[in-house]
Amino acid sequence: MLVKVYGSAIHGVSAQIITIEVNVAGAGVGYHLVGLPDNAIKESSYRISAALKNVGFNIPGKKITINMAPADLRKEGSAYDLSIALGILAASNQIEAESIGEYIIMGELSLDGGLQPIKGVLPIAIKAREEGFKGIILPKQNTREAAIVNNLEVYGVENIKEVISFFNEGKPLERTEIDTRKEFHDKIDSFPFDFSEVKGQETAKRAMEVAAAGGHNIILIGPPGSGKTMLAKRIPSILPPLTIKEALETTKIHSVAGKIGAETSLMTVRPFRSPHHTISDVALVGGGSYPQPGEISLAHNGVLFLDEMPEFKRTVLEVMRQPLEDRVVTISRAKFTVNYPASFMLVASMNPSPSGYFPDDPNNTSSAFEMQRYMNKLSGPLLDRIDIHIEVQKVEFEQLSDRRKGENSIKIRERVLKAREIQEQRYKDLDISYNAQIGPKEIEKYCELDSASQNLIKNAMEKLNLSARAYDRILKVARTIADLENSEQILSNHIAEAIQYRSLDREFWNA
Repeated sequence: MLVKVYGSAIHGVSAQIITIEVNVAGAGVGYHLVGLPDNAIKESSYRISAALKNVGFNIPGKKITINMAPADLRKEGSAYDLSIALGILAASNQIEAESIGEYIIMGELSLDGGLQPIKGVLPIAIKAREEGFKGIILPKQNTREAAIVNNLEVYGVENIKEVISFFNEGKPLERTEIDTRKEFHDKIDSFPFDFSEVKGQETAKRAMEVAAAGGHNIILIGPPGSGKTMLAKRIPSILPPLTIKEALETTKIHSVAGKIGAETSLMTVRPFRSPHHTISDVALVGGGSYPQPGEISLAHNGVLFLDEMPEFKRTVLEVMRQPLEDRVVTISRAKFTVNYPASFMLVASMNPSPSGYFPDDPNNTSSAFEMQRYMNKLSGPLLDRIDIHIEVQKVEFEQLSDRRKGENSIKIRERVLKAREIQEQRYKDLDISYNAQIGPKEIEKYCELDSASQNLIKNAMEKLNLSARAYDRILKVARTIADLENSEQILSNHIAEAIQYRSLDREFWNA
């Protein structure tokens, strides 16, 4: 007897329906699994055999052929255990399962028949709805994630016995339903850190506000203990809240990577990723023999923080150059290509020298040569892609001991939101959301300068020996500063402030 059960495979951040055809023949004995399964799927026969035996069923001693179609697409992981097991039971007439083709069924089996959570549930659920399936049956730990998708019945199970009873005896399963919009809006403003906790550093805070308002990449340069990491961790609290669309995009990526917790359904705050400096280039941008999203894709619609940037391997930093421009990562293999979105805000920090205190080193352990060698770990093309360079000075005792609270994140966020609204209105007919994304055409159209501003930027270009890309960066940042002040025209004071945010282009750093 032939039975078809439906599962799903993940390709990039999308899903594809997999038809699992199970045929049990009367003549002969054997277990044949075809359709390009990986080792985890090939080993499923042992898990399925033990699980079925422990719940009162068995794999029949007949010739069993299982085909996973499309047969030319490689299938990975242990998430097909439940669908294969049910297909074997139905094809060998051990259970009645007339409606089994109406559901996507996925789950990894334990030897006692229990179910383990799987990855990529959200794109699977979205695909199930698109293809017109009635519902989806999953491990209990994954149900909140799948229940984001409306017009789809989501059933969570803890043991294969529950699924067998559902199809064989009509015993109902518990359906999971959540109010996505309510949950989204209830948690949209929950942040663990606030800018009111930062003492001093008013210049750096202003630079952070400008960076958040225009989505600009920023690097903080300063001695240890000056508050660089503290400032970076508070960036998400002043960024605009995620839209429902952005939240779904971000949740899909984290779902594929298996980073969604059992109590989480939809991601409601922008991600903040802070990888260690020993990270490999594949772990940062994604890839591997079975491609997975890297840290820059997990930071999509959020912040990627690289603490002590020169300590990262140069090859790791250089692979970021293309994603910083294109906002997408393309992983190419011989038989397929995978695209992962990577529209993130880069926040980096660094010491000015190996000791961290140049030029104010009390022990004179750093020389100008050592400082320059340390700076050379960051290539010019990479620094050109960072719009704002800001020096973070040491905090004095009077500022640290001051009990007065600084301006909180809510007030800063209000100004950022107003600036973003201006940008959204300006670029409403373009595929652009904020100033950092604009290209040469938009710069020419929206960043017109008066004669005073032209002279100012011309002098800066000549004195600092700036590249064409740095020129564009200054104009973009000046456009954001003008938006924060609700000014339609870019004025000379906006240009002057934007030039101040190019610290690493100055003569001192390039001596």
